Formats: sequence, structure tokens, C-alpha cells
Amino acid sequence: MYYTEYDAEIERTVSVRHALLALLSEGPKYGLQLRQEFEARTGDVWPLNIGQVYTTLQRLERDGLVESEDSDKDGPQKGFRITRDGSDELARWLRTPPDLTSPPRDELVVKVLIAVQAPGVDVHEVIQVHRHYLVELMQQWTRLKEDEAQFDLAFALVVDAELFRLDSVVRWLDAAEGRLKRAAVDPPTTPTTPRLRLRMEARR
Repeated sequence: MYYTEYDAEIERTVSVRHALLALLSEGPKYGLQLRQEFEARTGDVWPLNIGQVYTTLQRLERDGLVESEDSDKDGPQKGFRITRDGSDELARWLRTPPDLTSPPRDELVVKVLIAVQAPGVDVHEVIQVHRHYLVELMQQWTRLKEDEAQFDLAFALVVDAELFRLDSVVRWLDAAEGRLKRAAVDPPTTPTTPRLRLRMEARR
């Protein structure tokens, strides 16, 4: 199977590279086994293309973080094992907080920001449409949690994380709507140059 744009997106949002290192820290494994175990350990939420697994393994081997058990053997039964450098990289990654200093480029946030000034668009309607969708999505996840999460710890943890994430987005929409209503009554003043300078300095 080919490595697709969807696989590239999964690799950006989920560190497949380090997840494979973690699996290999348990002992030597081959590509198909790594794919199956990755999906099982992550609650079957992020399916992996087998081509992505081998592409990632090739990069890890190139970087000296894993090594193949038999360089002359190729195919689905080719085994890989983690190196000392790979173990050090895994330990470093597990203990390094992700970079959250800058807000992510969230599509929903961008939509609301654009809707605020787009002519002929009711920003409050836009907010309510997305809020309704998010609440329905939370209800779906809750039903899944009640039906399946009790039997699968990994899936339960993923569902909890997703419910917290969706709840935070709903809360932001509520806060945004409240702020927009207050701004309609009492428009904010134009920020001064010092405030803008401080904001830019805070991002550095």
C-alpha cells in the first residue's frame, strides 16, 4: 500500500516514529506486527498504512535509531530492533513537553475570526451550527465509551481525551459568543503600539 497524504497527516499529529521505538523497546519485531500493535495500543483510533510503517522504519534505521536483524532479508518478516541511540531518543521524547507556546492553526477558530467581519454572515449562527455539531459528536463518543471503553483501557483513555478536547472547544465557542455580544454593545478600543509590541515579544 502507498504512503498517502492521510498517512502524512497522521504522522504529524501522532508521533508514529516514537511509537514504533516504544514498541521495539519491548523486543525485536517486524513491520506488520508493529502496525497491528500500534493500532491495538492506541485504541484502533489511528489506523496505520503498512507502507507508512516501513517508510518510518527506514528513516529510523537511516538515523541509527533502529537496525534490521538481517540486512539481506526483505519483506513482511524482516525484523527490526531498537539501538542504544533509539532508546535514548525514546526516553528524551517521553520526558519532553510538546511545544505549546504558539496557538495551533485551528480551522474552527479561523472560521469564527473570518465570520466576524465577513459581509452578510451571522457569526452567531456560525457559532451555533458548530456548537450543535460538537455536542452531537460528544454524545456519540459518550455512547462509545459506555459500550466499549470498559473493555479496552487504551480506547477509554483516547475517548476521555477526545471528550475533554471537544468540551474545551464548546466552552471556547460559548466564550467567543459572549465576547462578541459584549463587543456589539461596547466596541473595544484600537490597541496601542506598546500593546502590540508586548504581544509580539511574548511570542518569542
